[in-house]
Amino acid sequence: MISVVSVSELLHGVHRARSPVRTRRRLAVERLLALFYVLPITEEIARVHAEIGAELASDGLSVSTNDLWIGCTALVYDAGVATRDRRSFSRIPGLHVIAA
Repeated sequence: MISVVSVSELLHGVHRARSPVRTRRRLAVERLLALFYVLPITEEIARVHAEIGAELASDGLSVSTNDLWIGCTALVYDAGVATRDRRSFSRIPGLHVIAA
């Protein structure tokens, strides 16, 4: 499973690349995405996102918008997040963070 937000982040990297790197990167990303079921943002995820985002803000903590969407998607699906950015994702309460 992969969040639709992660799909956007990967494709953003494709579109920022210049040819011929863009073509190679696009092929690699499309092969990777074919391995995953893409999880959409649902109303339930939006509600969790709003609640946790407000809690973090009240505590003076911040998590990037995309990371918060990804983390809240994982929470709703009772899944972990594989990431190199443990610092940001570890701020999301109850989220299982897997070092990548």
